Order: sequence, then C-alpha cells, then structure tokens
Amino acid sequence: MKPALMVFSLAALSATGLAVAASAAPESTVSHEQFATLLGGDWRVPQNAARDQYRHPEQTLTFFGLRPDQTVIEITPGNGWYSELLAPLLRDKGHYVAAIVDPAISDYAKKSADSLKQKYAADPAHYGKVEVVAYAPQAPVFGTPGSADTVLTFRNVHNWVDAGNEAATFKAFYEVLKPGGTLGVVDHRAKPGTTAKENEKNGYLPTDYVVKLAQQAGFKLAGESEINANLKDTKDYPDGVWTLPPALVKGEQDKANYLAIGESDRMTLRFIKPDK
Repeated sequence: MKPALMVFSLAALSATGLAVAASAAPESTVSHEQFATLLGGDWRVPQNAARDQYRHPEQTLTFFGLRPDQTVIEITPGNGWYSELLAPLLRDKGHYVAAIVDPAISDYAKKSADSLKQKYAADPAHYGKVEVVAYAPQAPVFGTPGSADTVLTFRNVHNWVDAGNEAATFKAFYEVLKPGGTLGVVDHRAKPGTTAKENEKNGYLPTDYVVKLAQQAGFKLAGESEINANLKDTKDYPDGVWTLPPALVKGEQDKANYLAIGESDRMTLRFIKPDK
C-alpha cells in the first residue's frame, strides 16, 4: 500500500475531538493501473475529469476500500461524476446502484433523474448494467436489507440536514449494508468549533456532527482522511460554499480569487456497520 493512502491525520482528529484508532485503511484490490485507465477514459466528460485535482477519486475510493467485486450504492449521483468511474469498474464482477430521489417528488428531481438516465442510456458499454433505484427522501429505502457492501455519498449530507431527513437517511444506509459493510462520506467541512445550526444553509457541516449522525444510526467510525482537505477555504462566504467552484454563483465577480482557492475543504469519513 502506498504511504499516501494510509491517511489518518492525527492533527485533524485532535481538532475535531474524534477518537479513532490509527489503523490502515482497508486494502483496495483496484490497482493504480486500473484507476489510470478509468481516469483517462474517453467516456468521461472533460469538465468532470478536470475536477480530479479537487476530488482525488483514486485516493478517496482506495481509502474507502473499494473492490471491483462489490455491490456499491451511490446516493444521488448528480450528473454522474462518480458514475463515470464506478460503473465501468464494477461492470464485470460487481454491481453499481445509483440511488436517485424519486422523480415524482418534484420537477427538479425529475429533470435530474432524466438527465442521469439519458447519460446511462447513451453509453451502454459502460453503463448498461447500472441499476437505478428511486427513493423517497423522508422515508428512504435503498435496496434489500443487508444487500450492499458499500454505500457512498459525496457532498449530500448538508442537503439532508437542511431538509430534516438526515436521521432517516443514515438509518437507511445502515439497513441496506451487510454486517461489516462500509459507509463512505465526503462533505464540506465547517470551521472547527462551529455547530450545525451556525452553518445552516451555507453548505458546510461540522465533522463531529456528521460522525454523531452515523453513530446514532449504529455505525462505528473507522477512519478519517485529509485526502480532500483544502486549507485555503475560509468558509465565510455570504453565498456559502457555492461561491467556490464548481458552482461559482457570483459569476465573474472575484472569480479569479475563488478559482485560486479551489473547491471546498472536505471531510472524508469511513464508517463500518458492526458485525453481529
């Protein structure tokens, strides 16, 4: 295993008040060469590939212990950024499930679902085996209980907190995972010492708050990584995290400054559903 992938920052753990055993990340059986093929794939949208420098997909998925023979559920894949990597990787030996908000919930949910399904349908060679599961946000079900090896969610938890369905969502993660299964979480990290209430609607969340959500659902924290950290993110923008790329909601106003900062500072957390 490469040293860079054994990413437990003791300073970060101390700052967040989390106590985690300093053990190595689970061994991934996806090689660097396999990741290179995926990351360089001509099926990837160029704008998505350009964000690899901020999202660190190889290091992140390795930290989560991803294997190509797993059943992996990704929660609300958005425009399919991680689908471009996960679907081809899991196509032959594993199973990739894209869990989307029920299109009947809203026009936005329908538009998002239609766009993602069109992406999959246009490239059956890479996405032909993807399973799409629709869930109701207030009472989510992501599949048959105990059927998934890994659940992944990227930059979604703050939305569930704002909507008030975070507890139900984490409980649904717990239900769908096998005993010993992994929950991987990446989200915008709030300033240390702040509360979820203080960060309401700005897109950031305190790490300890996310850990508490997972623990209340039954998970155990297995590791925290600094792979997706960005110390240049000051987290004090009037328009929240969306001021930074890729959203850049201020348009051309101070755009160069926000591009120089880059994408947000992010927590990267690995949880385990305990064996029973």
